[in-house]
Amino acid sequence: MPFINRLNQVEPKSQVKSPIVLSNCRVFFDFDNTMTTSDVLFDVIERFSINNHWMALEKAWLEGQIGTKECLEGQLRNVRISKNALYRFLMKADLDPHFHQLMALLVQEGIKPVVLSDNFTCIVEWILEHHGIKDLKVYGNALRFYRDHIIPSFPYDNPFCLSCAHCKKIHLTKDKTENKLIVYVGDGRSDYCPARVSDIVFAKDNLLRFMTKEELPCIPYKDLSDVHHYFQEVLTSGRKKY
Repeated sequence: MPFINRLNQVEPKSQVKSPIVLSNCRVFFDFDNTMTTSDVLFDVIERFSINNHWMALEKAWLEGQIGTKECLEGQLRNVRISKNALYRFLMKADLDPHFHQLMALLVQEGIKPVVLSDNFTCIVEWILEHHGIKDLKVYGNALRFYRDHIIPSFPYDNPFCLSCAHCKKIHLTKDKTENKLIVYVGDGRSDYCPARVSDIVFAKDNLLRFMTKEELPCIPYKDLSDVHHYFQEVLTSGRKKY
């Protein structure tokens, strides 16, 4: 059974009523645990923290008691690693094995995907470059190094959004005004805001649970092969509806 038909059997009907034209889509990806096979920033904090204080902050964040900005600032305050050592550690990070195939299909259709991350731009770019990817636009948080201290800053902080350090939905506004179809692929709490304002949402893990609880339409996926399969079917049919 075609992938899209299988999904439509179990998912709520989409808000997208007209046929999907790939050339009219803007595609946005979360990074950690979406494009990668693990949460890279979590791995860094867990590995290089000098104590276990990060765990209490993580628990408070998961329970919604604090926002991501407060959580990250507190956690990174206790991380000790130099820039060169961090770079070497990041070389172990793996991308989803289907990522290159998906990117090739999107680029073939004239789509330039954008990465929106609650990780740090330089970390995301280092990992992508290590895997031979140099032309993706990345929006993330910022950091600088002082000896073995990591000092974060948040250029896309939204004072009206108490939960996000990087409120990703601000990057979707322009495309909305240009009548582009917004496609978002994510997995976690930092994806709640952009998912609410996207036309098509691929969701797994915490994001999928959120979308289900809020009765918002989405496409569940396990890895990027599902996303690739979906776009292939859209391209093949020329008129598939989500």
